[in-house]
Amino acid sequence: MAQKNTEKLELPNTHFDVAIVGGGMVGISLALLLAEQQGLKILLIESQSMAVQSATQPIYSPSFDARSTALSWASRKIYQSVGLWDRLQLHLSDITQIHVSDRGHGGLTRMSADDADVEALGYVVENRWLGSVLLEHLNQSKVEVQMNSEVAQFKPLSSGMQIHLKRSDSSNSELENHLVEVSLVVIADGTESQTAQKLGIYSNTTSYNQSAIIANVGLEKSHNGIAYERFTDQGPMAMLPLSDYDGQHRSALVWARSTGIAEQLMASSDTDFLHSLQKIFGYRLGRFKSIGKRGSYSLVLGIASEQARRNVLLMGNSAHSLHPVAGQGFNLSLRDAATLASIVQRAREDSRPIGSLEVLEEYYQEQLSDQRNTLIFSDSLTKSFGRASSLAALGRNTGLLTLDLIPGLRQRFARFGMGMSNTEAKHG
Repeated sequence: MAQKNTEKLELPNTHFDVAIVGGGMVGISLALLLAEQQGLKILLIESQSMAVQSATQPIYSPSFDARSTALSWASRKIYQSVGLWDRLQLHLSDITQIHVSDRGHGGLTRMSADDADVEALGYVVENRWLGSVLLEHLNQSKVEVQMNSEVAQFKPLSSGMQIHLKRSDSSNSELENHLVEVSLVVIADGTESQTAQKLGIYSNTTSYNQSAIIANVGLEKSHNGIAYERFTDQGPMAMLPLSDYDGQHRSALVWARSTGIAEQLMASSDTDFLHSLQKIFGYRLGRFKSIGKRGSYSLVLGIASEQARRNVLLMGNSAHSLHPVAGQGFNLSLRDAATLASIVQRAREDSRPIGSLEVLEEYYQEQLSDQRNTLIFSDSLTKSFGRASSLAALGRNTGLLTLDLIPGLRQRFARFGMGMSNTEAKHG
C-alpha cells in the first residue's frame, strides 16, 4: 500500500473538518463513509504503523488481529454503499443457519436465512482480510492518514478543537510536534480510551470475570454455513463458519471461560486444548483436526460516561464494548458510523456546524435506541446462559423452545441479530 502523508508530522493541511483518532476497523470504516461526501477534509490518526498488506497473504497487525468478525446483513448494506463489498466478498463465508443450544439442558433452536427472507443471516471474515480490504480502499480515498502518532492534548477553540499531535514511537524523536484544528474529533481508539481520558471521559465497565479465547479450528466435516452458539455452565462459545484454507474446513472459535481456566487453556498444548474443546462442543463438526494461533482478551461490558459533547464524539469500543458471543459489537459500531455520516451530510446541507452540540446530540438520540437494545440483548443473553441453576436453565430453555416452535418469533429474533430491527429504514 502506498503511504499518504503518514511517516512524518508534516501534514499539508492544518485544518480538517473531521479528525478520527484510531485506525482500526471502526475508524477506517467511518473515514470511508465520510469520504463519500464532497469537500469534507478528513484526518485519520493511528498510533501504530499501518503496515503494507499483501494481496495474497495479509499480515496481522495490532488493529487487525487473529480474530474473525461476523458481519450482519445491515453491515453488508453499509459496506456496499462505499463500494468495498465486492472485494470483501472474496474472503467471506456465508452464515445460512444459526444453531443455538444449551449443553446438558436440552434447549435448542435453529434460525435460517429463510426465517428472515434473505440469502444469508450474516457473513464471517477474518479480521486480517477485512483490514486488508479497508486499507486498500483507504489508500484510494482522499483521507489524510497520520500513523505512529497520538494526541498529546486538546485545546477547545470557538470554532472547534485544536489537537496537539506527537509521535507515538521513539524512532524519530527529533520530529517536531504538530498542531491541527478540526471541527469534529471522533475518538475510536478502543476500550477505556486513553485519548478520551485526556478529555475527562471515562468508561464505566463491568467485568464478566471471563476471558475470550479466539482461534481458527480445522474441522473433519464441513460447517455447511452453520454458525454454532453453544451455552454451557462453564461459559458460552461460538463456532463461526470460515472459508476453507488449503483444502481444510475451518470455523472461527470464540470461547468465553473464567479468567483462571482461560489462562490454563491458553497454556495447554494444541492436543490438550482440542480435547477440552471437543469435550464441551461435541461432534457436530466431526473431530477437530488442528488449531491455529490462539489469542485471549478480558471481557467487560463498557459504556462511556459521555458519548457526545461539543466538537467531540466517541465511537466503537471507546463508546461501548459488548460481550462477543452474540456477535453484535462491531455491527452496532458500523451502524453508528453510518448514522453519523448521514447526520454530518444533513448538517452540511443545512449549513450547520458539524461539531455543534445540537448536531452531535441529534446523532446520539438517533442511535440511542439501537445502542440500548443491542447492549441489553447481548448482556441479557450472556447472563441468562451463564447461570447454572435449574430454574434459570428451565427459563432459558423454554425461551429456546419457544423460538423454535413459533416461526414468527424466531424470524423477529433473527432479524434483530442481523441488525435489521432498528436500522432497515436507514441502512438497508
